[in-house]
Amino acid sequence: MAKPRKQKNEEQKADNSEAVVKHQKLCLSIDLEKRRIYGYTELEVVVPENGIVGLHADNLMIESVMVDGGPARFEIFPHYQQMDSDDRWCSVSSANSAADAAGSVYVSCLERELVPNLLIMCSSEVVKPVPKQPEQTGQENGTQISSESKQNVKLIHIDFWVEKIETGIHIEKDVMHTNNQIRRARCWFPCMDDSSQRCCFDLEFTVANNLVAASTGTLMYQVLSNDDPPRKTYVYRISVPVAAQWISLAVAPFEIFPDRHNNLITHICLLANSSKLQNTVGFLHSAYSHYEHYLSTKFPFGSYTQVFIDPEMAVSSLSLGASMSIFSSQILFDEKIIDQTIDTRIKLAYGLARQWFGVYITAEAANDEWLLDGLAWFLTDSFIKQFLGNNEARYRRYKANCAVCKADDSAATALSSSDASKALYGTQCIGFYGKIRSWKSVAVLQMLEKQMGPESFCKVLKNLVAPPKDTTRPHRTLSTKEFRHLANEVGNLERPFLREFFPRWVGSSGCPVLKMGFSYNKRKNLVELAALRGCTATPDSNSSVSNTKPDFVKREADVGWPGMMSIRVHELDGMYDHPVLPMAGETWQLLEIQCHSKLAAKRFQKPKKGSKHDGSDDNVDTVASVDMRSNIDSPLQWLRADPEMEYLAEIHFNQPVPMWINQLEKDKDVVAQAQAITALELFPRLLSIVNALSNLLCDSQAFWRVRIEAAFALASTASEETDWAGLLHLIKFYKSRRYDEKIGLPKPNDFHDFAEYFVLEAIPHAVALVRAADKKSPREAVEFILQLLKYNENNGNPYSDVYWLAALVQSVGELEFGQQSVPFLSSLVKRIDRLLQFDRLIPSYNGILTVSCIRALTQIALKLSEFIPLDRIIDLIKPFCSSKTQWQVRIEAFRALLDLEYHCKGIDAALILFVRYLEEEPSLRGQVKLGVHAMRLCQVSGGSDDDHGVVRETLVALLRLLESPAAFNNVTLRHYLFCILQVLAGRPPTLCGVPRDETLIKGHTEICNELKNFFAAIVNQSKPMDPSSDTLMLPYDGSVPETTIEPNIVSTVDNERSQPEDFVVPDAPKDASKEENYNSREEKQPDIITIPSENLVILDSSEAPKEPDTVSNSQERKKPMLKIKMKQSSASSRAEEAENAPLERSQGAHNGADHGTSSSMSMEAPPQRNFNEPANVSNQNLDDVNSCHDLGSRVTASIGSAKLAGDGDSLLKELQCTADSSKVQANDVDPVNHNKFISLRALNGADDGSLAGPIQKPVLGSKDKKDKKKKDKEKKRKKRDEHKSHKDDPEYLERKRLKKEKKRKEKELAKLMVAPATDVKHKEKTEAIKEEAAVVAQLTNMATSVEEAVKRTEPVANRTEGTTSTHKLKIKIKNRTLTRP
Repeated sequence: MAKPRKQKNEEQKADNSEAVVKHQKLCLSIDLEKRRIYGYTELEVVVPENGIVGLHADNLMIESVMVDGGPARFEIFPHYQQMDSDDRWCSVSSANSAADAAGSVYVSCLERELVPNLLIMCSSEVVKPVPKQPEQTGQENGTQISSESKQNVKLIHIDFWVEKIETGIHIEKDVMHTNNQIRRARCWFPCMDDSSQRCCFDLEFTVANNLVAASTGTLMYQVLSNDDPPRKTYVYRISVPVAAQWISLAVAPFEIFPDRHNNLITHICLLANSSKLQNTVGFLHSAYSHYEHYLSTKFPFGSYTQVFIDPEMAVSSLSLGASMSIFSSQILFDEKIIDQTIDTRIKLAYGLARQWFGVYITAEAANDEWLLDGLAWFLTDSFIKQFLGNNEARYRRYKANCAVCKADDSAATALSSSDASKALYGTQCIGFYGKIRSWKSVAVLQMLEKQMGPESFCKVLKNLVAPPKDTTRPHRTLSTKEFRHLANEVGNLERPFLREFFPRWVGSSGCPVLKMGFSYNKRKNLVELAALRGCTATPDSNSSVSNTKPDFVKREADVGWPGMMSIRVHELDGMYDHPVLPMAGETWQLLEIQCHSKLAAKRFQKPKKGSKHDGSDDNVDTVASVDMRSNIDSPLQWLRADPEMEYLAEIHFNQPVPMWINQLEKDKDVVAQAQAITALELFPRLLSIVNALSNLLCDSQAFWRVRIEAAFALASTASEETDWAGLLHLIKFYKSRRYDEKIGLPKPNDFHDFAEYFVLEAIPHAVALVRAADKKSPREAVEFILQLLKYNENNGNPYSDVYWLAALVQSVGELEFGQQSVPFLSSLVKRIDRLLQFDRLIPSYNGILTVSCIRALTQIALKLSEFIPLDRIIDLIKPFCSSKTQWQVRIEAFRALLDLEYHCKGIDAALILFVRYLEEEPSLRGQVKLGVHAMRLCQVSGGSDDDHGVVRETLVALLRLLESPAAFNNVTLRHYLFCILQVLAGRPPTLCGVPRDETLIKGHTEICNELKNFFAAIVNQSKPMDPSSDTLMLPYDGSVPETTIEPNIVSTVDNERSQPEDFVVPDAPKDASKEENYNSREEKQPDIITIPSENLVILDSSEAPKEPDTVSNSQERKKPMLKIKMKQSSASSRAEEAENAPLERSQGAHNGADHGTSSSMSMEAPPQRNFNEPANVSNQNLDDVNSCHDLGSRVTASIGSAKLAGDGDSLLKELQCTADSSKVQANDVDPVNHNKFISLRALNGADDGSLAGPIQKPVLGSKDKKDKKKKDKEKKRKKRDEHKSHKDDPEYLERKRLKKEKKRKEKELAKLMVAPATDVKHKEKTEAIKEEAAVVAQLTNMATSVEEAVKRTEPVANRTEGTTSTHKLKIKIKNRTLTRP
């Protein structure tokens, strides 16, 4: 292995504040009939300094948490929040505004998912791990300290059950399985759902006796219980540290098939697919052995299991797990199927390769994931070369490179950029750009292999997968920098080359575009080559991909790439390579290449006058003499640029037609032949080109994929000018292979020659693409396809003709019917209908025949919409949308109906129909297919806002769908919904480059630490307080000698919360919260207003309070809050004192916990003795806290009681009111303060005896004041250190300036409001002051009403002049409002 980087130790020291999981045990009991999953998990965790462990848990109900056998305090809040508000999308008026809103919602959801949402308080006594030597620190998973005593390792036990079996884990009938969607392992067991956290696992799954539980790791043993009916427990162990996302599970009545050649491989499927399974996986042991031999190491997990489930259940075609892969049974095939073989073998081989690169060896950071994906595909490519042939591997790589060069034009395809990878949140592997990145990554690695040689590159891979020499560092990670180091040390590549190679190919986007031409200098016997170099990416495309290294960013598109490109010259006496074309420097290059062959002096005879230079002369000999002129004039046969594909480049080479024909006929390289075919299609339709293509098509020794390309090229050359020569060659070739010469009809099918089968299968499609001058299909082409459909006969053929018939039906859909071919339309449609009826009785393999028929009928209907009523086609297709039909058929029917709707009514109607189909489609994979198709329709409809014509209601429906539960459960669908809204606005379908609020992102990243700090503060307050400890501050006037507070104790185990009968106050004015800037993250200075008051009345509201949530909804919006404190000098009776003894402290009464826009008033009221109030108000206060987070316009009030010791036994009452005073959009929500003031629960007194008794609060003397000042100083110092890193951040400085400006305005407002409320209106200066004054006036009226109500409850005997005192009303206003949208 490469030497460890020095920066790694420094990073790990900074990460000591985070918890590290060393081992995890997961035990689940699964009942598929009742759809119940429950159990527990135990984690050995190295607790950080603050004593708080943060885990991820969604869709789970946590029953209890214990640390080292004792109950522990914990808090959980869901990542997903349903926000139903009609006014949230009021600002959405066009596709651009909808795209902006979609970006904000999507980024906010992805950012929230990064934050641990299950906080557990462990022991407060934490030993700080201080490593003495750098080598004692471990891998990225955490610090491995040499002395275990220096680590604070705790055993956390969590009892839970899965509340919603919707995402991460799925149950369909008697089958249950998991998937590895991004950040969804947390949805079926609590864990640290982070790729950097890896540990060993012990797994136990208890299921019914007739079911099989297949999971990751090695099966240790099975246990049969004595229950009635009996249940079976499967025990697995995985001794290699892996991330939680690689834990997989599948439960069903599976059939198990051990591999016949390798007992370490196991294949599992349902009974219906057992015959297909045995036929499909017979090759896998060869791939397994090949990988082990190539890498010179054993399989890292000991054993490997493949599980195949029904395609409707699978979320994707492949779901990876450690030592286990879950595939869709759609890729299984029996011995009669030919077409599926190659694709299935490549998919299975790739799944096996990912076990080495991706699961066993993981990426060190997000910007290193490209390397693991590329290495897995590189290993798969070696399997393709070995078992499918070198031609197949080279042809696939050539086509992939062509696709990359066309799409690599923006920053979204940059492989390794730290900021871009963080901004993509793992979505870079989804969709079209994910495929392009995969192809580009393997192409970059293959370029490195060409530079260092196959043997050296193989040594690099062997170094990567070799067992670690240091057993204390079992975690295997790989970074781009480490791989670059290995390329230098092992691959012997020079550092200057690598210094240029990685930034250009990996750190930025764009591929070279080369346009080249040449001329032969006969006198000097050399080739003069001219080359113009460009780039597929624009110069500013990489500006959005920021990186720490300047050369990754500030690089123009035409700077170039390292190395020299080879030019291969084929001469008369041999082939010569000349690495002479520099890929950097001047964009224009003029090179001279010396030729080795020489021609004898020969006099050239001019052609006859009657000959035509375009090759269309009737005299074939004359045309041949013209074609051979270039060969007579020079010793050159043909030239090729970059013949070994050493560069990922788009090359346009210009050479005469005879040289392209020579390359097509004489060069046996499949890439050279494919390039020649592509070039010849661009030339005029010459008979020499037609003859060359026809000869290649008939050559059975040529690669079958190249022959298929030649067939389609012949179809493009067919025209009336050449007397349909291309079409005649295609039909002649097919009849020579498949027709009976005696009767002139097709023979029965015979598919023994697979290469010939693939070529002949493509001929009807090529014939259907032939067009006349009027863009219609010739009569001969239509008759030919109809004849093939009519006389197809498969009797006596051991192979299925389902793909053969599907290709014929699809070719019907490609036809263009004119006046001459319309009479054949009815016969063709009847044949398609007959095949549909036949496929209903005997379903074909994967419904492929019905899918082709639906597609062909749709294409015919769209082309002939003027003559064929589309309603009849829709009625014909609709029955296939039933949930009882095959998954593939149902999705194709949905696609067809979307196409017809788009053609008839436009993109808006198609999107409305798409939203409805998403609700009807039960399978997650089907929803993804519909999302892909809808995005393509949007791309076809145009790029501008006006061209789309999508109304606001449709855009809002898509936005609601983006943040719906369906989108949360299906990560891929959510991404495509976001892409649809981006495409409608004319933007690329990627998260890269989406405008976003950086302050919002920074707030989400800081929220984790703030949540932990707040959680720790609340837990500390719930413990018995020492005289020196922090106390909950109450209003104090100096006359009360001592205060006793009864804390609220709320059990974390009990998830049911009773709802109190709250006092309800009217809402505040709606405009009261719209003047503040939401960027402010700091608590604002309160404004104190003294207003005389005599009466207080509590007003009831007709709106009933909502039921509180079982878990605190910390992500929801904060409401404006009104706090009214009444201090009364009345003594409490002994009975009242006894009743108030067990009073619990409200969670919402935590001092300094700001819940959004709030106002508080404190007043002195007349002495009162008796109040009709409940003895225990903890539930009221608890519901009050929850109401701060609930959505909707409502106001709740709760009364919390505390007993004051001293003369008079004055009783302090606090009325806390929350009101929704403004309707705010989701984009304006302050994410930091949302999570910062989450309601927390503590264990009840039965769980922790230390919390049972009352807490004594000491007198606030000088010593306490000094302690308080000292603590405040310490907090300020920590805060300064915390923000020290932001001193150079312009955004932080701007926010700080705005905050100071806001405080200054608030102080001015406070000065203006010191006078009585009647004079406030005369001192208004701005509109903002007017609004604040209105709020104050309303609060004054409310306070007067409340005091009047208190007076009415007072006994008449106590209302004497001697006891009446002057009342002072203090209103404390904290403004934390949000800006207008």
